[in-house]
Amino acid sequence: MRMKYFDELSRAMEMLAKDERTYFIGQAVACAGTAMTNTVKNVPREKLLELPVAEEMQMGMSIGLALVGHIPVSFYPRWNFLLLAVNQLVNHLDKMSIISNGGFRPKVIIRTGIGSERPLHPQFQHIGDYTEAFRLMCPNIEIIRLEEPEDIFPAYQKALGREDGKSTIVVEYGDYYNEK
Repeated sequence: MRMKYFDELSRAMEMLAKDERTYFIGQAVACAGTAMTNTVKNVPREKLLELPVAEEMQMGMSIGLALVGHIPVSFYPRWNFLLLAVNQLVNHLDKMSIISNGGFRPKVIIRTGIGSERPLHPQFQHIGDYTEAFRLMCPNIEIIRLEEPEDIFPAYQKALGREDGKSTIVVEYGDYYNEK
């Protein structure tokens, strides 16, 4: 039986939640609001940190949590929202190991997505795919696109288990939640 995209995302979030170091942080993690919300419905509530719409603050908090040993799973439901956290992402998270001479290597798992266009097109401010631009801006962060359901669980296992001092941006496709 073929794995379903949404089911694999949910399974991956449950796997991440079992690690005592993880916290799920962002908009619509503890309160309904996006398709990503439903992927954490089986994650214990005490691991969910709901935030207001303040993307740069969220990335700063994610970095802070990582610096004290937690592994934040930071939700930005669309690339277009992650754009608002570029300062923290590019100038701080990506460069932390370099500017601290290897003294700090925070590990943040960032969930983002390419917004769905079907069945309703949300307009162009919600469907951007900035994967290649961010690869150029963040050479010290790995960016993994989740093209197929079977890509999902290994990507999140890698992000959680990595010991190379890198953070990971995991890119989902909103249209695949119901299509694959």
